[in-house]
Amino acid sequence: MNAKDTKVTEGGLNVTLTIRLLMHGKEVGSIIGKKGETVKKMREESGARINISEGSCPERIVTITGPTDAIFKAFSMIALKFEEDINASMTNSTVTSKPPVTLRLVVPASQCGSLIGKGGSKIKEIRESTGAQVQVAGDMLPNSTERAVTISGTPDAIIQCVKQICVVMLESPPKGATIPYRPKPASAPIIFAGGQVRADTILASAGNHTVLAQPQPAPAFAIQGQYAIPHPDLTKLHQLAMQHTPFTPLGQTTPGFPGMDANTPTSSHELTIPNDLIGCIIGRQGSKINEIRQMSGAQIKIANATEGSGERQVTITGSPANISLAQYLINARLSSEVTGLGAL
Repeated sequence: MNAKDTKVTEGGLNVTLTIRLLMHGKEVGSIIGKKGETVKKMREESGARINISEGSCPERIVTITGPTDAIFKAFSMIALKFEEDINASMTNSTVTSKPPVTLRLVVPASQCGSLIGKGGSKIKEIRESTGAQVQVAGDMLPNSTERAVTISGTPDAIIQCVKQICVVMLESPPKGATIPYRPKPASAPIIFAGGQVRADTILASAGNHTVLAQPQPAPAFAIQGQYAIPHPDLTKLHQLAMQHTPFTPLGQTTPGFPGMDANTPTSSHELTIPNDLIGCIIGRQGSKINEIRQMSGAQIKIANATEGSGERQVTITGSPANISLAQYLINARLSSEVTGLGAL
């Protein structure tokens, strides 16, 4: 195993790979450069294909494809560019400790187990042998079956780390269908006004003090680029969704809620789900999809299978709270199916 690892990391195995990176707008701007000169130079010198996702999203996906040596060269150039940016930002700055270069990879969740290893042995080995910090996110990225893997350290440590991660990805290909993460535009439906709101703030502003036991300092879950409520408060999110469902009987009053009034407008959101995963959303005789409809208060329609297409269109209609809860529940089903807990 180790001999094989060494051979691969030294470039002995040259196969074509695709690695996806998640970057903020500022990082993307740095990679593109003036009139696209920086990315052009990176493409020419590394020999890798470097594509940057379109759109006015706060986050963008940078896809790097090519033989392993071309990928490592491209990563090296990106890491060095980010280090240059850090050095430039420290000029005239009072900060004395230099922050590390940080990259975020997007990896199919089914490969993350191999990357972590039994009892965390593999990730520990990678950290110790490269000197880089590596963290695998516990939750999947919204509307996907992928996780973020954050690498930070010196450019050299990052390159060594990426080489070892590539070895793991080559040895353990993804299992089943992967739903890729697609960053949402900044104009995506916002479920709660004001961006990231903790559960206790939301409930207090909903005028629903009785259901609030203790403030939850737990981190918020991201849904569609915005923020929702942590696990323990899903029941409370459910209550809020019910209060703001546009499908309530006429004349029923709803409590005040920031960013949503009693006449909350309905909107629709579309998802595409691979055919081989749609069964876990529908459930036996439609049991799961009906459960999601009831819990979220949203209307959910699944289009019939189209000949030649490997995906099904799912349309969710309702208030922003309804849609967000329905998406959360659908993601939870997909997540448990991909990680082998589908029976739950």
